[in-house]
Amino acid sequence: MVKRGGLYGDILHEVVEHNGTLYLAGVVAENGKLDMEGQAREVFQQIDRLLAANGSSREHVLTALIFITDMGQKPAMNRAWKAWLAPAHLPTRATIGVADLDGYLIEVVVTAAVR
Repeated sequence: MVKRGGLYGDILHEVVEHNGTLYLAGVVAENGKLDMEGQAREVFQQIDRLLAANGSSREHVLTALIFITDMGQKPAMNRAWKAWLAPAHLPTRATIGVADLDGYLIEVVVTAAVR
């Protein structure tokens, strides 16, 4: 197992690689004041950066867990999702409604293959 990416204080790594698979910690937007679609776009841009820095890309995402605080905002999140991923590269996905994300609207956890 190789721990990659930055360390959030002393509680977790942003990325861990094991046997050619990258496991990304939950990613939230940099700007928590954006609406759902804006936060989702920022999250997906951050995921792109983390994947690229660790030898992968969005085309190699295997699965995504998406946590959102308002399931009524799922259509806005889906617009950002569809803009981010080509239909030929859709991973498995679960969208889960949660009560709170420390003021954010969305958090995404991704598993991806290394290229």
